[in-house]
Amino acid sequence: MSLETLDKCPVCQQSSFSNYLNVEDYTVSHKEFTIQQCNSCYFLFTNPRPSESTIGAYYESQDYISHHDEAKDLMSKVYTSVRNHTIEQKVKLINSLVQPKGKLLDIGCGTGNFLSAVKQDGWQTFGTEPDAGARDIASKRVGATIFGSIEEDTLGAEQFDIISMWHVLEHVHKLNETIDWLQKHLKPNGRIIIAVPNPQSYDAVKYGRFWAAYDVPRHLYHFTRATMKNLVQRHGLAVKKILPMWFDSFYVSMLSTKYKHTKMNIVESALTGFQSNLKGRSSTDKDLNTSSLIYIISKN
Repeated sequence: MSLETLDKCPVCQQSSFSNYLNVEDYTVSHKEFTIQQCNSCYFLFTNPRPSESTIGAYYESQDYISHHDEAKDLMSKVYTSVRNHTIEQKVKLINSLVQPKGKLLDIGCGTGNFLSAVKQDGWQTFGTEPDAGARDIASKRVGATIFGSIEEDTLGAEQFDIISMWHVLEHVHKLNETIDWLQKHLKPNGRIIIAVPNPQSYDAVKYGRFWAAYDVPRHLYHFTRATMKNLVQRHGLAVKKILPMWFDSFYVSMLSTKYKHTKMNIVESALTGFQSNLKGRSSTDKDLNTSSLIYIISKN
Protein backbone atom coordinates (compact mmCIF):
# COMPACT_ATOMS: atom_id res chain seq x y z
CA MET A 1 0.00 0.00 0.00
CA SER A 2 1.43 3.36 -1.04
CA LEU A 3 2.38 5.98 1.52
CA GLU A 4 2.50 9.76 1.42
CA THR A 5 5.56 11.69 2.60
CA LEU A 6 5.34 15.08 4.29
CA ASP A 7 8.01 17.53 3.18
CA LYS A 8 6.99 20.24 5.68
CA CYS A 9 6.44 20.08 9.41
CA PRO A 10 2.69 20.12 10.14
CA VAL A 11 3.20 22.73 12.88
CA CYS A 12 5.93 25.17 11.80
CA GLN A 13 6.16 24.34 8.05
CA GLN A 14 9.95 23.92 8.16
CA SER A 15 11.54 21.18 6.05
CA SER A 16 14.39 19.77 8.14
CA PHE A 17 13.61 16.51 9.98
CA SER A 18 15.53 13.85 11.88
CA ASN A 19 14.53 10.23 12.34
CA TYR A 20 13.32 9.80 15.93
CA LEU A 21 12.19 6.18 16.20
CA ASN A 22 11.16 3.20 14.08
CA VAL A 23 8.02 1.50 15.40
CA GLU A 24 6.09 -1.58 14.30
CA ASP A 25 2.35 -1.57 13.69
CA TYR A 26 1.53 -4.32 16.17
CA THR A 27 -2.24 -4.18 15.59
CA VAL A 28 -2.82 -4.70 11.88
CA SER A 29 -0.04 -4.71 9.29
CA HIS A 30 3.07 -5.52 11.40
CA LYS A 31 4.97 -3.19 9.09
CA GLU A 32 7.51 -0.73 10.46
CA PHE A 33 6.92 3.02 10.34
CA THR A 34 9.25 5.93 11.10
CA ILE A 35 8.52 8.72 13.52
CA GLN A 36 10.40 11.88 12.57
CA GLN A 37 11.13 15.01 14.58
CA CYS A 38 11.14 18.53 13.21
CA ASN A 39 14.57 20.07 13.75
CA SER A 40 12.98 23.49 14.23
CA CYS A 41 10.00 23.05 16.60
CA TYR A 42 10.65 19.44 17.70
CA PHE A 43 7.21 18.19 16.67
CA LEU A 44 7.00 14.39 16.32
CA PHE A 45 5.03 12.88 13.45
CA THR A 46 4.76 9.60 11.56
CA ASN A 47 6.41 10.07 8.16
CA PRO A 48 5.80 8.64 5.62
CA ARG A 49 2.24 7.65 6.44
CA PRO A 50 -0.87 6.20 4.77
CA SER A 51 -2.96 8.76 2.93
CA GLU A 52 -6.40 9.79 4.17
CA SER A 53 -7.98 7.59 1.50
CA THR A 54 -6.01 4.46 2.47
CA ILE A 55 -5.68 4.75 6.27
CA GLY A 56 -8.97 2.91 6.81
CA ALA A 57 -7.32 -0.44 6.13
CA TYR A 58 -5.14 0.05 9.23
CA TYR A 59 -8.22 0.20 11.47
CA GLU A 60 -9.65 -3.12 10.27
CA SER A 61 -9.02 -5.19 13.37
CA GLN A 62 -11.12 -6.53 16.24
CA ASP A 63 -8.24 -5.36 18.45
CA TYR A 64 -9.16 -1.74 17.71
CA ILE A 65 -11.45 -1.55 20.73
CA SER A 66 -12.89 1.96 20.41
CA HIS A 67 -14.79 0.89 17.28
CA HIS A 68 -16.47 -2.08 19.00
CA ASP A 69 -18.59 -2.71 22.08
CA GLU A 70 -17.73 -6.37 22.63
CA ALA A 71 -15.62 -7.23 25.68
CA LYS A 72 -14.20 -10.61 24.70
CA ASP A 73 -10.63 -10.79 25.99
CA LEU A 74 -8.82 -9.41 29.03
CA MET A 75 -7.69 -6.20 27.32
CA SER A 76 -11.16 -5.33 26.03
CA LYS A 77 -12.71 -6.11 29.42
CA VAL A 78 -10.20 -3.83 31.15
CA TYR A 79 -10.81 -1.12 28.54
CA THR A 80 -14.58 -1.33 28.96
CA SER A 81 -14.41 -1.26 32.75
CA VAL A 82 -12.08 1.74 32.81
CA ARG A 83 -14.11 3.52 30.10
CA ASN A 84 -17.29 3.36 32.17
CA HIS A 85 -15.50 4.97 35.13
CA THR A 86 -13.71 7.64 33.11
CA ILE A 87 -16.93 8.69 31.37
CA GLU A 88 -18.29 9.77 34.75
CA GLN A 89 -15.14 11.81 35.32
CA LYS A 90 -15.39 13.39 31.87
CA VAL A 91 -18.98 14.50 32.51
CA LYS A 92 -17.90 16.09 35.80
CA LEU A 93 -15.05 17.84 33.97
CA ILE A 94 -17.20 19.48 31.29
CA ASN A 95 -19.70 20.62 33.90
CA SER A 96 -16.87 22.28 35.82
CA LEU A 97 -15.69 24.12 32.70
CA VAL A 98 -18.92 25.55 31.28
CA GLN A 99 -22.24 26.46 32.88
CA PRO A 100 -25.06 26.54 32.06
CA LYS A 101 -25.11 23.37 29.98
CA GLY A 102 -25.20 24.13 26.29
CA LYS A 103 -24.04 22.57 23.04
CA LEU A 104 -21.33 19.91 23.00
CA LEU A 105 -19.62 18.38 19.98
CA ASP A 106 -17.65 15.16 20.44
CA ILE A 107 -15.35 14.63 17.47
CA GLY A 108 -14.49 10.98 16.89
CA CYS A 109 -17.16 9.74 19.27
CA GLY A 110 -16.59 6.02 18.57
CA THR A 111 -19.62 3.99 19.64
CA GLY A 112 -21.11 6.98 21.48
CA ASN A 113 -20.75 6.03 25.14
CA PHE A 114 -19.47 9.43 26.26
CA LEU A 115 -21.91 11.30 24.05
CA SER A 116 -24.84 9.31 25.45
CA ALA A 117 -23.80 10.09 29.03
CA VAL A 118 -23.47 13.80 28.25
CA LYS A 119 -26.89 13.86 26.61
CA GLN A 120 -28.44 12.18 29.64
CA ASP A 121 -26.78 14.84 31.79
CA GLY A 122 -28.68 17.57 29.97
CA TRP A 123 -26.35 18.77 27.22
CA GLN A 124 -27.42 19.31 23.63
CA THR A 125 -25.12 16.88 21.84
CA PHE A 126 -23.55 16.51 18.41
CA GLY A 127 -21.07 13.86 17.31
CA THR A 128 -18.83 12.80 14.45
CA GLU A 129 -17.30 9.39 13.73
CA PRO A 130 -15.59 8.38 10.46
CA ASP A 131 -15.94 4.61 10.99
CA ALA A 132 -19.31 3.56 9.56
CA GLY A 133 -19.85 0.63 11.93
CA ALA A 134 -19.06 2.62 15.06
CA ARG A 135 -21.11 5.55 13.74
CA ASP A 136 -24.18 3.34 13.35
CA ILE A 137 -23.83 2.03 16.92
CA ALA A 138 -23.36 5.57 18.24
CA SER A 139 -26.38 6.89 16.36
CA LYS A 140 -28.62 4.20 17.87
CA ARG A 141 -27.17 4.70 21.34
CA VAL A 142 -27.51 8.48 21.31
CA GLY A 143 -30.78 8.55 19.38
CA ALA A 144 -29.55 11.16 16.92
CA THR A 145 -27.61 11.49 13.69
CA ILE A 146 -23.85 11.06 14.07
CA PHE A 147 -21.99 12.78 11.26
CA GLY A 148 -19.10 11.37 9.29
CA SER A 149 -16.90 14.43 9.80
CA ILE A 150 -16.86 18.06 10.89
CA GLU A 151 -17.14 19.03 7.22
CA GLU A 152 -20.89 18.28 7.22
CA ASP A 153 -22.96 21.39 6.42
CA THR A 154 -25.15 20.99 9.52
CA LEU A 155 -22.15 21.31 11.83
CA GLY A 156 -20.73 24.20 9.85
CA ALA A 157 -23.65 26.37 10.92
CA GLU A 158 -23.18 25.65 14.65
CA GLN A 159 -21.09 27.04 17.48
CA PHE A 160 -20.35 25.02 20.58
CA ASP A 161 -19.75 25.53 24.29
CA ILE A 162 -17.60 22.39 24.47
CA ILE A 163 -15.73 20.60 21.68
CA SER A 164 -14.09 17.37 22.81
CA MET A 165 -11.55 15.13 21.12
CA TRP A 166 -10.73 12.16 23.33
CA HIS A 167 -7.68 10.48 21.78
CA VAL A 168 -8.68 11.71 18.33
CA LEU A 169 -6.42 14.60 17.23
CA GLU A 170 -3.45 12.26 16.75
CA HIS A 171 -5.49 10.46 14.04
CA VAL A 172 -6.49 13.52 11.97
CA HIS A 173 -4.77 14.02 8.61
CA LYS A 174 -5.83 17.66 8.19
CA LEU A 175 -4.28 18.89 11.41
CA ASN A 176 -4.17 22.66 10.86
CA GLU A 177 -7.51 22.74 9.08
CA THR A 178 -9.05 20.92 12.05
CA ILE A 179 -7.60 23.34 14.62
CA ASP A 180 -8.85 26.25 12.49
CA TRP A 181 -12.32 24.69 12.45
CA LEU A 182 -12.28 24.26 16.24
CA GLN A 183 -11.33 27.91 16.71
CA LYS A 184 -14.07 29.15 14.40
CA HIS A 185 -16.83 26.99 15.89
CA LEU A 186 -16.05 27.54 19.58
CA LYS A 187 -18.19 30.06 21.43
CA PRO A 188 -16.25 32.98 22.96
CA ASN A 189 -16.32 31.49 26.47
CA GLY A 190 -16.27 27.87 25.36
CA ARG A 191 -13.62 25.22 25.89
CA ILE A 192 -11.89 22.68 23.67
CA ILE A 193 -10.85 19.43 25.36
CA ILE A 194 -8.07 17.48 23.65
CA ALA A 195 -6.70 14.25 25.16
CA VAL A 196 -3.62 12.68 23.58
CA PRO A 197 -0.79 10.29 24.54
CA ASN A 198 2.39 11.82 25.97
CA PRO A 199 5.67 10.50 24.47
CA GLN A 200 7.65 12.13 27.29
CA SER A 201 5.99 10.04 30.01
CA TYR A 202 7.88 7.47 32.07
CA ASP A 203 6.16 4.50 30.39
CA ALA A 204 6.90 5.93 26.92
CA VAL A 205 10.60 6.28 27.74
CA LYS A 206 10.74 2.83 29.35
CA TYR A 207 9.14 0.92 26.49
CA GLY A 208 10.60 2.96 23.62
CA ARG A 209 9.65 1.45 20.27
CA PHE A 210 7.33 -1.00 22.06
CA TRP A 211 5.24 1.79 23.66
CA ALA A 212 1.69 0.96 22.64
CA ALA A 213 0.54 4.59 22.45
CA TYR A 214 2.75 5.29 19.45
CA ASP A 215 0.18 3.10 17.61
CA VAL A 216 1.60 3.76 14.15
CA PRO A 217 0.41 4.41 11.52
CA ARG A 218 -3.00 5.26 13.02
CA HIS A 219 -1.35 7.86 15.24
CA LEU A 220 -0.03 10.42 12.79
CA TYR A 221 1.27 12.83 15.46
CA HIS A 222 2.87 12.44 18.89
CA PHE A 223 2.26 15.56 20.97
CA THR A 224 4.41 16.86 23.80
CA ARG A 225 3.20 19.66 26.07
CA ALA A 226 5.43 22.15 24.25
CA THR A 227 4.34 21.17 20.74
CA MET A 228 0.65 21.12 21.66
CA LYS A 229 0.92 24.66 23.06
CA ASN A 230 2.84 25.77 19.99
CA LEU A 231 0.26 24.28 17.63
CA VAL A 232 -2.84 25.85 19.20
CA GLN A 233 -1.17 29.25 19.69
CA ARG A 234 -0.65 29.44 15.94
CA HIS A 235 -4.43 29.29 15.55
CA GLY A 236 -5.47 31.91 18.09
CA LEU A 237 -5.98 29.47 20.93
CA ALA A 238 -4.29 28.90 24.29
CA VAL A 239 -3.80 25.93 26.61
CA LYS A 240 -5.36 27.01 29.92
CA LYS A 241 -4.85 23.85 31.93
CA ILE A 242 -3.35 20.35 31.63
CA LEU A 243 -4.86 17.37 33.43
CA PRO A 244 -3.77 13.73 33.82
CA MET A 245 -5.42 10.54 32.59
CA TRP A 246 -4.37 8.22 35.40
CA PHE A 247 -5.68 4.93 33.99
CA ASP A 248 -3.94 5.24 30.63
CA SER A 249 -0.53 4.40 32.07
CA PHE A 250 -1.79 0.97 33.22
CA TYR A 251 -3.68 0.15 30.04
CA VAL A 252 -0.85 1.28 27.76
CA SER A 253 1.71 -0.60 29.86
CA MET A 254 -0.34 -3.79 29.56
CA LEU A 255 -0.28 -3.53 25.77
CA SER A 256 3.38 -2.50 25.74
CA THR A 257 4.48 -5.59 27.69
CA LYS A 258 2.56 -7.72 25.21
CA TYR A 259 4.35 -6.09 22.29
CA LYS A 260 7.74 -6.38 23.93
CA HIS A 261 7.50 -9.88 25.43
CA THR A 262 4.82 -11.38 23.08
CA LYS A 263 2.60 -11.95 26.11
CA MET A 264 1.12 -9.64 28.69
CA ASN A 265 2.88 -9.19 32.03
CA ILE A 266 0.31 -7.97 34.55
CA VAL A 267 2.77 -7.43 37.39
CA GLU A 268 5.19 -5.41 35.25
CA SER A 269 2.30 -3.43 33.75
CA ALA A 270 0.91 -2.52 37.16
CA LEU A 271 4.33 -1.50 38.47
CA THR A 272 5.14 0.56 35.40
CA GLY A 273 1.75 2.25 35.45
CA PHE A 274 2.18 3.15 39.10
CA GLN A 275 5.71 4.46 38.53
CA SER A 276 4.60 6.47 35.50
CA ASN A 277 1.83 8.17 37.46
CA LEU A 278 4.09 8.76 40.46
CA LYS A 279 6.88 10.27 38.37
CA GLY A 280 4.45 12.18 36.15
CA ARG A 281 2.34 13.82 38.82
CA SER A 282 3.04 17.39 39.84
CA SER A 283 1.54 20.16 41.91
CA THR A 284 1.60 22.35 38.80
CA ASP A 285 0.12 21.31 35.47
CA LYS A 286 3.10 22.73 33.56
CA ASP A 287 5.21 19.87 34.93
CA LEU A 288 2.56 17.14 34.61
CA ASN A 289 3.99 14.24 32.63
CA THR A 290 1.63 11.25 32.78
CA SER A 291 1.04 8.68 30.03
CA SER A 292 -1.80 10.70 28.50
CA LEU A 293 -2.68 14.35 29.04
CA ILE A 294 -5.90 16.34 28.75
CA TYR A 295 -5.46 19.87 27.37
CA ILE A 296 -8.14 22.44 28.25
CA ILE A 297 -8.03 25.07 25.52
CA SER A 298 -9.80 28.38 24.97
CA LYS A 299 -9.68 31.32 22.61
CA ASN A 300 -6.97 33.91 23.32
